[in-house]
Amino acid sequence: MVYDGLKKPADLQNLAPGTHPPFITFNGEVKTDVNKIEEFLEDVLCPPKYIKLGARHPESNTAGMDIFAKFSAYIKNSKPDANEALERGLLKTLQKLDEYLRSPLPDEIDHNSIEDVKVSNRKFLDGDEMTLADCNLLPKLHIVKVVAKKYRGFDIPKEMTAIWKYLNNAYTREEFTNTCPSDKEIEIAYGDVAKRLVK
Repeated sequence: MVYDGLKKPADLQNLAPGTHPPFITFNGEVKTDVNKIEEFLEDVLCPPKYIKLGARHPESNTAGMDIFAKFSAYIKNSKPDANEALERGLLKTLQKLDEYLRSPLPDEIDHNSIEDVKVSNRKFLDGDEMTLADCNLLPKLHIVKVVAKKYRGFDIPKEMTAIWKYLNNAYTREEFTNTCPSDKEIEIAYGDVAKRLVK
């Protein structure tokens, strides 16, 4: 069910009184915790009928998890003297993600080969297919890219090639592009959140 977020339709009130989306009801049981919803969907919509959405490598679930917090502090800051340190903090978390994306996963390394794999060729956090970890991180990373550029003139450095490859791979996927708001919508949504640097 889709609604505008301002006024809950009666059907929604009856389904889960007192709760706010996202939530899921199944056999009369309501789940409101996002992680529990993901676990439930993984259990119900599982292979072989559906592809597995969970990451095989636990590190993929936590890669980039602090980027949005650092971005939020950076974009909400109005003090010029704090801006440089906050930008450095954001860059540090982006660098950490870039390193993770560049590092080969265990299944990319052939221990019987004489060649040493130094750089990953995967498209997403956990391999060549999107997982729930990507569904969580990619929208946030896209917001960081759009909002930081618009309101701070900040670009994710081109040297962070693994992040750019990751974003560009997402932009080729319908499931990402069809659910991602336009850059203009994101800029408008953050218009009141992003603070001007005041001397």
